Amino acid sequence: MRIHKEGRTILSVLLFVLVAMNIILFWYINAHTVILAANMVLSILTFGFFLYFFRNPKRKADIDDNNLIIAPADGRIVAVEPTDENEYFDDRRMQVSIFMSVFNVHANWYPIAGTVLESKHHAGRHLAAWLPKSSHENERSTIVIETGNKTKILIRQIAGALARRIVTYAAPGKACHLNEHLGFIKFGSRVDLFLPLNAEIFVEVGEKTTGNETVIARLKD
Repeated sequence: MRIHKEGRTILSVLLFVLVAMNIILFWYINAHTVILAANMVLSILTFGFFLYFFRNPKRKADIDDNNLIIAPADGRIVAVEPTDENEYFDDRRMQVSIFMSVFNVHANWYPIAGTVLESKHHAGRHLAAWLPKSSHENERSTIVIETGNKTKILIRQIAGALARRIVTYAAPGKACHLNEHLGFIKFGSRVDLFLPLNAEIFVEVGEKTTGNETVIARLKD
């Protein structure tokens, strides 16, 4: 299992703390055998969860249609609806939202090839990520991509009640490609896509998505 680079420091520190705690219990406190065994099991389970959370599966999107929008994240579709996007476009867009639980892969992929026009981080609240108002009230990062046919789409990484850090690799002027990580959100979150109203949508609310695999929509030529 590959580990995402965003988790390597956290895992190293966590491993050191857990090992140190077990050594202290064994050598200095002379804890009861039952306590030692329970602490060791708890330590293994804790490290195993964080190891699982920061997994980085190798996925490759192989498509022959440059207008397809591929899922930027693992999770579950919680919204597919026309909505007003007032941060960048200031018009109505088709919003597709993916909620990521703590058990999903938390790497984010670029949903389409193109050029990054804007990448901006906003401070905000940490409401539950599945709430509609989290899209514009929570801490978030906004990325705008212009595709090869000059269509613009917006991706928004949103922090949730547990997520406290959004990592974004996108930068204005940068060329982006499928199979390339857009960023990472730590500990539960949501990703919104804002597409043209005439985009053909292939997913519905409740459907599960696999990042860099599930086809979300197709942009009109």
